[in-house]
Amino acid sequence: MKTGMTLKKKLTLFDLDHTLIPMDSDYEWGVFTTALGWNDAAEFSRRNDAYYAQYQAGTLDIHDYVRFATAAICQKGAIKSEAAHAQFMSAVVQKVIKPQALELVRSHQAAGDVVLIVTATNEFVTRPIAKAFGVDELIAINLERDAATGWFTGEIDGTPSFREGKVMRVQAWLEQHQLRWDQLETTFYSDSINDLPLLEKATHPVATNPDDTLRALASQRGWRILELF
Repeated sequence: MKTGMTLKKKLTLFDLDHTLIPMDSDYEWGVFTTALGWNDAAEFSRRNDAYYAQYQAGTLDIHDYVRFATAAICQKGAIKSEAAHAQFMSAVVQKVIKPQALELVRSHQAAGDVVLIVTATNEFVTRPIAKAFGVDELIAINLERDAATGWFTGEIDGTPSFREGKVMRVQAWLEQHQLRWDQLETTFYSDSINDLPLLEKATHPVATNPDDTLRALASQRGWRILELF
């Protein structure tokens, strides 16, 4: 056994939508609130589908999308929105959390890894989902709050955790915890080519339930491909 070697701390990062859960949580939240009568069904569905297609194509304007996606909760306020989200968790999210996804997260936690969920979906939608996975550390799109009401305005607060922004937000988290990339052995699980910047930064990129573009790239680069679902 070699002496004088320092084992690196292990940091494991998970994307959320289509990686740990087999759906897009923001999209399904929009469907759920439309069923509650919070949105004009036809118009919301048209725009929601268009934004989702832009996301898959890598052309999404994240600020424009967040304004759209949070318009209903901004209008309804905290009490109604939080009650609706609790219904959303029980009616939709809990039913699609797969045992193998829970086990994957727990296996990293049991090994002593620091585990974060890093998602391009906003904090309101995703924090309860992260908690359902037993993950306290969440990097999501932070939402600006109105100084008077304390509730969301529909604007993004700070750097959105989207595409290159995920690397920036993880970097900020590392600095907050007095850590550097070169001190860590990092694993990142993601389904999406939108996450290529963070996948390239990770020690161990794992293409998880990957989209066609990421699957092709992962195969070309010899990255691990995981079919979790």
